[in-house]
Amino acid sequence: MSYDLIVVGSGPGGYVAAIRASQLGMKVAIVEKAELGGICLNWGCIPTKALLKSANVFEYIKHASDYGITVGNANADFAGIVKRSRGVADKMSNGVTFLMKKNKIDVIKGAGKVKAGKKVSVTDDKGAVTEIAASKGVILATGARSRQLPNLPQDGKKIIGYREALVLPTLPKKMVVVGSGAIGVEFAYFYNTLGVDVTVVEFMPNIVPVEDEEVSKQLERSFKKQGMKIMLESSVESVDTSGKGCIVNIKTKKAMKKLNVISCFLR
Repeated sequence: MSYDLIVVGSGPGGYVAAIRASQLGMKVAIVEKAELGGICLNWGCIPTKALLKSANVFEYIKHASDYGITVGNANADFAGIVKRSRGVADKMSNGVTFLMKKNKIDVIKGAGKVKAGKKVSVTDDKGAVTEIAASKGVILATGARSRQLPNLPQDGKKIIGYREALVLPTLPKKMVVVGSGAIGVEFAYFYNTLGVDVTVVEFMPNIVPVEDEEVSKQLERSFKKQGMKIMLESSVESVDTSGKGCIVNIKTKKAMKKLNVISCFLR
């Protein structure tokens, strides 16, 4: 098959480029091995904001009396919150599917591999390979992936990444969040608001270390007031998952500490 333009990856960069190229009169194909919309829409920005909204509403209800409002005992339906988050992501992914059809863009499912001569070979989930070519060019919009730490291999059950953190089957009692970047603090706030005993371990002297120091200090105060534990200038050296939960070995400036938790989340 031949096209004017092939876009590999359907995230915010890829599907927008494909739509614009189609609007300019090009025949366009977009190659995607997973859900249309990419990580941000399906497993990142959008579903996490849906979780944060639910946590924010729950927090408002718990402190309704501060606003002169009396309500009964509020309980968070964790499964319902996760279901809503996935529903929001699915709805937006379906919206991208609609835009592809509206703009007459061919969606080719599978993993793309760029070859010489402006060609892309696409391997689908059954192993079948299709080769397509572009007369004008190929746009790579494959995004990024989270880095695996060699001393903390993720098993998807006790040591988890962002995907598992979005769809946990039950609410854990205790959790260690390794790293306090944007993703780490989002999940830390969400789970702590729902009642999870959360400890954030950050290697740098401040949480959200790429932000202004004043922002970092204020966020740290807010988190501690909420009951979260913050360990700065510390690192998780290893995690023992042989028991029912996890024993997290944390190195601080002064000593080694052990924490017994249910799960360990890597940003």
